Amino acid sequence: MAPLIIRPGVEIPEAELRWRFSRSSGPGGQGVNTADSRVELSWDLEQTTALGPHLKDRARVRLANRLVGGVLTIAASEHRAQLRNREAALARLAAFVREAIEPPPPPRRATKPSRGAKERRIAEKKRRGEVKRLRRPDGRD
Repeated sequence: MAPLIIRPGVEIPEAELRWRFSRSSGPGGQGVNTADSRVELSWDLEQTTALGPHLKDRARVRLANRLVGGVLTIAASEHRAQLRNREAALARLAAFVREAIEPPPPPRRATKPSRGAKERRIAEKKRRGEVKRLRRPDGRD
């Protein structure tokens, strides 16, 4: 099997991935009792060589609620075939790590509403107030 490609230049070697297989829950008749189709994929973020220290720190912060002892575990049991569950777990792991190591968005620059926007807002408020005033039974202020 080839390394898991997260993005160009970032690949997780196959040797760092740990697989566990178990019986899947839910309906499936006789097959559910014999086939180990549920997949658990574990990847140790703390021991990985795939990420540099900067990316590792960023991933540690963003994946903090999913890490147990520095290990990210993904479970997949939505498919009946073990191979498809393996593919789903790999895709999910790649998506989590890709999202965790992407750079933060640029800071937002605060802006003020334009003069035209302010005027349109005030005009709309006056129009709504007029509509509400006209709904009153006597039409008074």
